[in-house]
Amino acid sequence: MSKLWDDLKHNMKEWSSAAVEKAEEVSKVAVAKTEELTKISKIKLEVHQLQRDRRRASEALGKLAYGHAKDANMVNFTGNAEFYSHVEKIDNIKESITNKEIEIDQIKSQYNLEEDEVKEIEPLSEVLEEETEESND
Repeated sequence: MSKLWDDLKHNMKEWSSAAVEKAEEVSKVAVAKTEELTKISKIKLEVHQLQRDRRRASEALGKLAYGHAKDANMVNFTGNAEFYSHVEKIDNIKESITNKEIEIDQIKSQYNLEEDEVKEIEPLSEVLEEETEESND
């Protein structure tokens, strides 16, 4: 009976050691994946901010065009530096958004993240954006 008990204790120690090792591996993978998803979430938040900036720049451009058309009866913006500065700003923001989206794709491919895993963080980004918009208005 003593031999049986000793074997049982020995096997329990081996099983618990194996379970601990497996738990450590799983936790390391989970931590790494969480870090990558956090990076993507941060970039998505930056994209949302850039999209807000683009909307504001487009609104400013529209107000400028409306003001010139209504007040000065001017619909030709050739040589209007203010008009082209708005257009350039919008183009720069669009380029920044594209670069951020490429960065997200690179992170996804580098760490083999599936689109479903990334979509899980989407609602958090949208909530943060809405809160930011409300506080800025």
